[in-house]
Amino acid sequence: MSDSKQPPRGLGGVVVATALPYREDAAAPAGLAVDYDRYAEHCRWLVERGCHGVGPNGSLGEYSSLTDQERRTVARTAVEAVGGSGTVVVGVHGVGSHQARHWAEAAAEDGADGVLCLPPTMYRANKGEILAHFTEVASVGLPVMIYNNPLDTKVDLTPDLIAEAAQIDNVVAVKEFSGDVRRVLEIRERTAGTGLEVISGADDVVLESLLMGASGWFAGFPNVFPAESARLFELATAGRLAEARALYEPLVAAFRWDSRTEFVQAIKLGMEQVGRFGGPCRPPRGPLVPGLRAQVEADMARAIAALDERAAA
Repeated sequence: MSDSKQPPRGLGGVVVATALPYREDAAAPAGLAVDYDRYAEHCRWLVERGCHGVGPNGSLGEYSSLTDQERRTVARTAVEAVGGSGTVVVGVHGVGSHQARHWAEAAAEDGADGVLCLPPTMYRANKGEILAHFTEVASVGLPVMIYNNPLDTKVDLTPDLIAEAAQIDNVVAVKEFSGDVRRVLEIRERTAGTGLEVISGADDVVLESLLMGASGWFAGFPNVFPAESARLFELATAGRLAEARALYEPLVAAFRWDSRTEFVQAIKLGMEQVGRFGGPCRPPRGPLVPGLRAQVEADMARAIAALDERAAA
């Protein structure tokens, strides 16, 4: 490892884990083809409204339901759509390090600014295997944001393990999605001097995380509220707590859906409620059952009403 690690090349700020639109096509998997034109427009729309970048091929982007060709084309579409106006952090999650490295190499070829990487998926890896996985991905040369999502992977990147991963060249950030805001400060303490950035990964603790020193937000609900989310980030990082709380609190009920099983369906429904295209999901995700749909609509309606009232004030 080199003596000093460079800070992330633009992996902070509000990077939106982009939802993926489909169009009906009987010849496509599950009768749904990726709508690349609509996806490109969505990426541009997010950046034009103040978000700092986009994250294709994350869980919200349904990467695990895509063919290899679709997954590659989604990443390329994001890079081409955003151009130099925003950061593109491509999800390279894989069952093993050879798969994840393959996707990191593709991201590098396609012009991505960095990659987001889970521990090995579908396998409860031990510490040595996790560090080897991240080392292999980081060897490609792009800045790597490791991703702690113990709810889905059953692997917890604890602060001490993150501190070890921070010693790997090109590991420059961690997306923290445990929901335990106490970890933000502990990770910063344990990685002091490495340059590792802590990125908030859960929308419903984003303000708390930013106040504890997180320098970015890898986010879901900015697919719905991009300008308001960018403003929230600006207020929080400027220490303007009263203003940040006033904007954040009416949104939290909607933001909580980012941490629930049906987060993809909920965010796509939220997009529909603000006049954007959300559309269906590919299996294994199905439509929201009526009770959950009603809850999402109610939480979203309250958030929209509060933002409308704020705009009119």
